[in-house]
Amino acid sequence: MNAKRNIKLLLAFDGTGYEGWQKQKSGKTIQGVIEDRLSVMTGEQPCIYGAGRTDAGVHALGMVANFHTDAKIPCQGFMRGLNSMLPDDIRVLEACEVQSDFHARRNAKAKSYRYNFSSGPVQFPTERLYSVHISKDLDIEAMKNGLGCLVGTYDYTSFEGAGSREPEVTGKGAVRTIFEASLHAVGTDGNHRIIIKGDGFLRHMVRNIVGTVFEIGKGKLSPIDIIAILAAKDRSAAGPTAPARGLFLKEVFYS
Repeated sequence: MNAKRNIKLLLAFDGTGYEGWQKQKSGKTIQGVIEDRLSVMTGEQPCIYGAGRTDAGVHALGMVANFHTDAKIPCQGFMRGLNSMLPDDIRVLEACEVQSDFHARRNAKAKSYRYNFSSGPVQFPTERLYSVHISKDLDIEAMKNGLGCLVGTYDYTSFEGAGSREPEVTGKGAVRTIFEASLHAVGTDGNHRIIIKGDGFLRHMVRNIVGTVFEIGKGKLSPIDIIAILAAKDRSAAGPTAPARGLFLKEVFYS
C-alpha cells in the first residue's frame, strides 16, 4: 500500500468566536471546523494536528498544522478549496506536502507569541477584540525589566494553569526555556505589544506571565519579584491571568 500524503498548513485565525483550537464534545473549535471542511473535500475523516492548543478567544498569525490523506488534490487545491469553504475568520496561508513523519506539534522547536495592550485614555472600538485596555498609567520600563528576568531556563510552575501537562515521558516537568521576553511601543497612541519566544509553553503560561507583568506596571509588584515568583513554584505567587483576546500565536519554528 502507498503511504498517505502528509500535508502541512500555515493558518491564521480570529479566535473570538471559538472555544480554542482543540476539538471538544461541544462548542465550535478551529480544529473541528477545518476537519469538517477537509472531510467534504477528501471524502475522508482526517485528523488535523496543530502545533499547539490555543485557548478560547486566542488568535493566530502563524499556526502550523498537518494531516494525512489519500486524496490526490494538489497542495494549491487544498489551499484554495479550504479558503472557499472556511468561515472568514479562518484562512489557509500556505499548503505544502512534507515528509510522512512530520508532526506539527512534536517537531516544533520553538514558538513565539504576541500580546497586544493599550494604556491610552480611550481604546478604539475596532481594537477591543484584539487588544486589552489598561485604564491607568503603567510603568513601562519596570514591565520591561520584569520580562527580562524571565529569559532563561526555569521551572515555570508559578505560571502554569491547572491541567497543563499531558503525562510526561521526558521528565521535563514545568521546565521551559524562554529565549525572548520583550515589550515594544506601537505608534504613539499608547499601544504596546509583548513578544515572548520559547521552546515550549504550559497552559495559560503566556497569559499568566502577562498578567503578572501588568501587576508590575501598576506598581503592585516590582521587577525583582519575578525571581521570587519563579522560585516559589506556586501559581498563587504570580499575578492574574491576562484576558485571551490580546494574545496571538505569532510563529512556530522548526529545524
